[in-house]
Amino acid sequence: MAKAFFRLQKFLRRTQFLLFFLTAAYLMAGSLLLLQRTRLVIQQGSRGTPTNQALPVPEEMSRGGLMDPRSLQSPSPRLLAHTDALQGPTLEQRHGPHWLMFRNSELRQLRRRWFHRFTSDQEPLQTAGFKAMEHTAEHKGTYMGCFTHDSRERTLKGAVFYDLRKMTVAHCQEACAERAYSYAGLAYGAECYCGNTLPAAAAKPQECSLECKGQKGSVCGGVNRLSVYSVEELQAAARRGRNVVYRGCFRAPENLTDTFPASLIQPNLTVEMCSEFCSKKEFPLAVIRGQECYCGYPTRHFPLRQGRDRLRCSGSRNASSAAGGDYCLVYQTPVQDTRCTDRKFLTTKSKVFVALSSFPGAGNTWARHLIEHATGYYTGSYYFDGALYNKGFKGEKDHWRSRRTICVKTHESGKTEIEMFDSAILLIRNPYKSLMAEFNRKYAGHLGYATDRNWKSKEWPDFVNSYASWWASHVLEWLKYGKRLLVVHYEELKQSLIPKLKEMVEFLNVTVTEDRLLCVENNRDGNFKRSGAKQKNFEPFTQEMKDLINRYILTVDEALRGRNFSGLPREYVPR
Repeated sequence: MAKAFFRLQKFLRRTQFLLFFLTAAYLMAGSLLLLQRTRLVIQQGSRGTPTNQALPVPEEMSRGGLMDPRSLQSPSPRLLAHTDALQGPTLEQRHGPHWLMFRNSELRQLRRRWFHRFTSDQEPLQTAGFKAMEHTAEHKGTYMGCFTHDSRERTLKGAVFYDLRKMTVAHCQEACAERAYSYAGLAYGAECYCGNTLPAAAAKPQECSLECKGQKGSVCGGVNRLSVYSVEELQAAARRGRNVVYRGCFRAPENLTDTFPASLIQPNLTVEMCSEFCSKKEFPLAVIRGQECYCGYPTRHFPLRQGRDRLRCSGSRNASSAAGGDYCLVYQTPVQDTRCTDRKFLTTKSKVFVALSSFPGAGNTWARHLIEHATGYYTGSYYFDGALYNKGFKGEKDHWRSRRTICVKTHESGKTEIEMFDSAILLIRNPYKSLMAEFNRKYAGHLGYATDRNWKSKEWPDFVNSYASWWASHVLEWLKYGKRLLVVHYEELKQSLIPKLKEMVEFLNVTVTEDRLLCVENNRDGNFKRSGAKQKNFEPFTQEMKDLINRYILTVDEALRGRNFSGLPREYVPR
């Protein structure tokens, strides 16, 4: 017995020594790794972007200022070398497209960390569909009970909002009341649903037990359960600040009753009366012809594309005599067009791995909004942005290589990152606009504006000097290494939304109806318009900055034409 006890004691002493040794080795290894990473960051930071290196100036520009804008449509072959011919750097090519790609490759890792740091910057208080307001423990709606919630067949079919950090009962109620809905329902502690019909299937009260993410002690539904409130009391206050948007004067369809599902005939009809009636029916359009009010959606029979002169709709826009005969007045109600808002993940893994690539600030988030609503499928992201997830981009939390999304957002431009994708939609925006949009996002989030102090700080010129070359190299590298590309210009997408969106959807190999595309057009802005005080007649670019950016514009234009794509839009012309 004593011998066995001695062996056990000896074993424990050895084990104690072994654990001590492993702990010391682990701490030493961690210290060495931390020192190595710190040294790497310092080295990369010291290799910052040169502030005044740029592309060579063509003789025409050096003699007479900037090149004639018309020459951008057919640039001189002497201007730049073809990107495909750039196999190795030479002195003559030092500031050409190959130099841009070589120069930016060494800064890519540093920029990537910089970009990830931007995504964690403070977001503005405004989240998708909600106005910034104080989180109050009290709410004014009437609690109707706990109801079952089926995400595929929703009873509250109106607007949907998410907020994983700040959802409160008051937020949801205010959001639904502002959009003229009668009921607000909360589920999963962070999701808000609006509608005008009370859910039919009631659930046990204790099944609505999840705490609101932004309000301790308050209940926001449960798993597949809705806490439903009536917000009719709030509608009176919301109605005073609610704006009915005038869409224009249009030729009336041949058969109004077949085109519009709901109608009302009312003597002394007003815009407010018609809008209120259509809002209750959950239609986004209110159409007035004389004393007749019609409610419905934009359709192929009534696409709202060719507006008429307002004189065709004679009289005051607020009177029942405002339109009659062949023409009608059209207004946008506060109700959201929900025909294209339901989205899901792909049921089977996609065989084609598609990127939605752009320089930061080029409208990638807006393009994702359009693609998701047009196709009905979520888009993924190479990054994770919690603010975008709160706005309904559920693909943000899905692994970017899962192939469960229709395409994947990326701002990467390295050879390895590009060749991982089978095809890509390359979204390009005017660099002047892109740089300002990304700078705004850095300091004020996705929906705000940077302050005068930000623009006048030393960070703005440093930002331009670094990011302007990235704008050019991003396009050049995707042109060089991309396997199958669809080039889309942000400005053309904005101007001709449905034709360009059709091209993008066909490229993604998805078939959609025209009515769904019209729904997307009706919801084209989503929740992505910047709020706050926008500076008027503000010019943040110095002449030195313009000269630098203009050279990059000419470089990218030449590279696009060299790959048989159309050149940059005319408004990119150096100014």
